[in-house]
Amino acid sequence: MKMKMNTKYLKLFIFLFLLNSITLILYFTSHPDLFHRRHHHHRQPPSTTTHTHLLNLTNKPWPILPSYLPWHLTPNTPFRSCEAYFGHGFTRRIDILKPTPDSPGKEIIDQTQHGWFRCFYSETLRSSVCEGGRVRMHPEKIKMSSGGEELESVIGRSEDEELPEFEFGAFDIEVGAKARGRKMASEGFLNEFVQRRAIERHTMRDLINSVRLVGADEFQCSEWIEEPTLLITRFEYANLFHTITDWYSAYVSSRVTGLPNRPQLVFVDGHCMTQLEETWKAVFSGLRYAKNFSGPVCFRHAILSPLGYETAMFRGLSENIDCYGASAHDLWQKPDNKKTARISEFGEMIRSAFSLPLHPQHHASKSGPRYHNVLFVRREDYLAHPRHAGKVQSRLSNEQEVFDSLKNWSTNHTECKVNLVNGLFGHMSMKEQVRAIQDASVIVGAHGAGLTHIVSATPETEILEIVSSEYRRPHFELISKWKGLKYHPIYLGGSHASPSVVIGKLRDILKNIGC
Repeated sequence: MKMKMNTKYLKLFIFLFLLNSITLILYFTSHPDLFHRRHHHHRQPPSTTTHTHLLNLTNKPWPILPSYLPWHLTPNTPFRSCEAYFGHGFTRRIDILKPTPDSPGKEIIDQTQHGWFRCFYSETLRSSVCEGGRVRMHPEKIKMSSGGEELESVIGRSEDEELPEFEFGAFDIEVGAKARGRKMASEGFLNEFVQRRAIERHTMRDLINSVRLVGADEFQCSEWIEEPTLLITRFEYANLFHTITDWYSAYVSSRVTGLPNRPQLVFVDGHCMTQLEETWKAVFSGLRYAKNFSGPVCFRHAILSPLGYETAMFRGLSENIDCYGASAHDLWQKPDNKKTARISEFGEMIRSAFSLPLHPQHHASKSGPRYHNVLFVRREDYLAHPRHAGKVQSRLSNEQEVFDSLKNWSTNHTECKVNLVNGLFGHMSMKEQVRAIQDASVIVGAHGAGLTHIVSATPETEILEIVSSEYRRPHFELISKWKGLKYHPIYLGGSHASPSVVIGKLRDILKNIGC
C-alpha cells in the first residue's frame, strides 16, 4: 500500500514539474523582450538611464500544489463557467502598446516603441488583468501618505489620505519619439475594459489613466526592478475577508500572466502596517511601499491585478455563482463547468507559503485513541487601523458561555478524544492561524472575518457557523461550497446561542466523521 502511495506521489510530482516547465517556456515565449534579456544579462539599460542601478531580486519559485491545474485549460473559457469565475476567464487580449511592430494597426502608436502594455479582459467578471514593460513610476506624483508606518503613530489619519490620487504622468512608458507626451489609454478603452461600475474610487483605472508615453531620452530612472512586480492598491486592508480577496486577485493575476516565479509587490497605497502583511510577504517574493522609493523607479515588467471587489469571492455576495468544489484530479479527468478546484489551490498556496504540510495526517494518533481538533474562532476587541476604536460588534452575545460549555463537554467526551482549540486569532501570528485552520477537523465560530481562513482548510474539514439574526450573510457558506466543504449553520433568533444546541450539532458532526 505504501509503495502504491509513493508511486502515486512520484507521478504527481513529475506531472506538476512538467506543468511548471511548460509555464516557464510559455512565459518567455509570450515575453520575448524578457527572454532576450535573460540571455544577454550583461547588457545594461540604454545610456539615457543615468544614475541607475539594477535591483536584481530573487523571486521565490511556485510550490507544487496538489490542487493545481493548468491556467490555460481551453483557449476560450466558457462564459460564466466556474473556470471563468475563479480561474482563467481573462481570455480576451487587448494590446495597447505592442513590443514589436509585427502586426501594424490602429493599436500601435509608434513602430519604434520600446515599452509595451496589454490587458486580459474577462467577460464574466467584467474586469481586466493588465501588464506592461518598461514602466516608470514617479512617487512624487502620487498624492497619498507614506504607508507602512506603525499603527500607533497614525491614529486618526483619514482614509482619503491613504488612498492614492494620480497626477497625469505618475506612471509613464518608454516609446518612440513620435508618441511622447500622449496619454496611453483612451476613455473608450477604460470604459470598456476597466469599468468603474459601482466602485467609487477605481484605483487601477485611475493608474492606467495617468500613464504618459515618453521618449527614450526622457526615460531616466533612479532604480530599476528587473523581476516581475505586482502593483497593488488595498482598500479594506485590515479586514481579513477583503484582504483575502486581494490575495486571491494577486495570485490569479500572477498565473494569468504566466509568471515563472512568484512576483515582487509594491503597495501603491498609504496604509499603515498590519498583521496581514505577514501573508503578503509569505505568498509573494518581496514587499515595498511606493512612497519608500526616493525617485523615479522603472519596472522591467509590471502587473496590475483587479481590485478585490472584482473577484468572484466578493461578487458572489450579490451574484449567483453556482459553483461547487471538486478535486483537481477529478476535474483533470472530467472537466465540469459547474465545479472548481481553484479556491482549494489558493488555500494550498497560502499553507505552502508558510511551509505547512499539504498532506496533513488528521484524526489519528500513533499511540492513543482517535482524536479531532475542534477550532472555536473567537471575536475579540482589536485595533486594526487608524479609524478603528478597538471594539468589535458582538455577533454572539454569550460567546464565552458557549466556549466554556464546549470545553467542559469536550473534556468529558468518551467516544474519541476531542481537543477544543481556543482560536484567539488576535494573539496569534498569521502562520499560527493558518496552522490552526489546517489542523482542525471542525471549525466553529460566529459570523466574522476570521472564518475567511477556511480557504486554507483541508478537504475533510467541516464548518459550523453560528449565525445571528442581524448577520445572515452568505460569505462562509459560499466559500465552503466553492471548496467542497460540508457546511452546517445554526440560525439564531437574536445573538444568543443555546450551548446545548451547539453541543448537539457538534456531536452529530463528529459522529458522522467517525468519532
